[in-house]
Amino acid sequence: MANRTRQQLMILAAAGAVVIVVLATLLGLYAGSRHAASPASSPSVAASTSAGAATPVSGLRTVRETELPAEARQTLALIDKGGPYPYSRDGIVFSNNEKLLPQRPRGYYHEYTVVTPGSKDRGARRLITGTAGDIYYTDDHYASFRQVVRG
Repeated sequence: MANRTRQQLMILAAAGAVVIVVLATLLGLYAGSRHAASPASSPSVAASTSAGAATPVSGLRTVRETELPAEARQTLALIDKGGPYPYSRDGIVFSNNEKLLPQRPRGYYHEYTVVTPGSKDRGARRLITGTAGDIYYTDDHYASFRQVVRG
């Protein structure tokens, strides 16, 4: 009987160790993904935005906020104040399926419609925002992007 109890304790100790290793691994992966998304951890950082937050360098062409179409600047103003947005899909998670933007964890990017005058639907223009303050503009429905430089 004592042997059986000792075996059970050893099994419980081994199971506990496995649980601790799994939890530590998951916690490390979570912390690593948060660290990877942080602009401060990025090896290269671009000029700061008008809000003062650093923007990761994407390697994409850039466009100054002042050079965007008026409708894109209006959408940026809505984003800055948190809405309300004209389209129900504004603010949804952008999955970056095209893989043209820097790879980030799911939920990092969100998309917003830029009104296209004369279009009967949402049109092809969008602003994509990253949680670190980076902003991207597309006028061809995700076929290409330019990183927006604010200020």
